[in-house]
Amino acid sequence: MTVRLVVNGERVKLEVPPTTRLIDVLRDHLGLTGTKEACGRGDCGACTVLVGDRAVPSCLVLSARVTEPVRTVESIAPEASALREALADLGGLQCGYCTPGIVVRAHQLIAGIDRGNHVDVRHALGGNFCRCTGYNGVVAAIDQVVATVAARDSTGQHPRDGNR
Repeated sequence: MTVRLVVNGERVKLEVPPTTRLIDVLRDHLGLTGTKEACGRGDCGACTVLVGDRAVPSCLVLSARVTEPVRTVESIAPEASALREALADLGGLQCGYCTPGIVVRAHQLIAGIDRGNHVDVRHALGGNFCRCTGYNGVVAAIDQVVATVAARDSTGQHPRDGNR
């Protein structure tokens, strides 16, 4: 089956079986290995990518059903330097396996798609499991970056990553 996608701003055309999941296209066909598969059931959030402006578990999505642009952690990484620094400074990272999915979801929040307060951040991360950190450092890091972006937005600047 021919699948046409826009992944990280680039158009791709692939021949894959109709049952090929988005995560398999990303990792095996496009070499985008930042997206991790952990549970394979959509429960953990490690494989989270943006499809359009929605965060979705790529292990549950058939690639043939994707009609909106896909963004993976690889395309978000350059914009997420403030988030990476905050995660490191506030103890939001340990083993790192869940980090790509958390970074994608956090980027969605920080970019203003559904910006919120401390409670909203915790709720938004409800589909992203981390067995190492206990989430306090992750939530604190996201809150810090959201506050920085909100403060800069109020001055007329719009840095999505805090560095523009």
